[in-house]
Amino acid sequence: MSFSCGFVGLPNVGKSTLFNALCKGGAASANFPFCTIEPNTGIVPVPDSRLEVLSKLEHSGRIVPASLKFIDIAGLVKGASEGQGLGNQFLGHIRNVDAIVHVVRLFDDGDVVHVQGDVDPVRDLEIIMTELMLADLDMLERRLERSKKQMRSGDPEMKAEFELANRLIADLGEGRLPAYDHDDPREVELVKTLGLICTMPAFVCANVDENTLRAWGKEPRSQALIDYAASHKLEVVPVCAKLEEEIGQLDDDEAQIFLEDLGLTETGLTKVIRTGYTLLKYVTFFTAGEMESRAWTVTAGTLAPQAAGKIHTDLMRGFIRMEVITYDDMVQFGGWTKAQAAGKLRIEGKEYEVKDGDVIHVRFSV
Repeated sequence: MSFSCGFVGLPNVGKSTLFNALCKGGAASANFPFCTIEPNTGIVPVPDSRLEVLSKLEHSGRIVPASLKFIDIAGLVKGASEGQGLGNQFLGHIRNVDAIVHVVRLFDDGDVVHVQGDVDPVRDLEIIMTELMLADLDMLERRLERSKKQMRSGDPEMKAEFELANRLIADLGEGRLPAYDHDDPREVELVKTLGLICTMPAFVCANVDENTLRAWGKEPRSQALIDYAASHKLEVVPVCAKLEEEIGQLDDDEAQIFLEDLGLTETGLTKVIRTGYTLLKYVTFFTAGEMESRAWTVTAGTLAPQAAGKIHTDLMRGFIRMEVITYDDMVQFGGWTKAQAAGKLRIEGKEYEVKDGDVIHVRFSV
């Protein structure tokens, strides 16, 4: 399973350059608006040092990491909700991703013209948020009319949708992100059904230069962006596309030395992936054996049969039980066989929620 992050931002903020740097893709990047028309897609492996360890313990023939899909969506402009720029085509692409990455520019370069005339990441993020909210408002108002007609039949689901849509419209009409009860499963499911863009999981990626990266949170523009994003419950991840491109040309050992020289502990790619995983409440479990060691990604709370189904549908269909050893026990006792001999293997049934770091073996019968 791979999750997808859609890069969204104004033209000429460096989305395609950042996309190329993070996934070594072939997206076109140039100094004019709408260089990206159709979304570019890149698949990158999710870094996880535990895989290498498991592979050595089980003498695996190969390592298969989990993956992340980056989608470089065409630039949004002020008025997109009313059809400006690529309008509805742009908005349609956003709805197909798991998480939105709002890319804003925080680098100065006289050779790259900003579509708004100057560099102001807070203003750029305001434009993006406003356009997405206006698009949702328009969609909800049209949906409301349909719900109103269907509600007359006495359908309780239509009545609930009508009432919720009215509340969401009121928030959006006041320029607020729509509020709903995140602890009410029915309401959460209704919001998902409505397909709002501005309630999708999202974070901000600030495309910075090296100096801004070093002074992150200490200079005025980055602090203003952090504060504004926090007011919308958005995390900000600073990434320097230029440095990511350089790191991408190095082997692992050289990259580590390069990062240490810069005073960094991880690459921008790793920060983006970690933020996305946290945002989407993803956990990683493993299968490990002589053939391969592989990482699998599921949402926290996923039950054992559904997690097994990520490996193969037959494993879910004929699920009997799941044998589980934690990663820490695998390391402490030197592999599956020794951990099992030490009594660390657990037998879990259909109600077990798979945890991050579980190493599993599924028993099934079809």
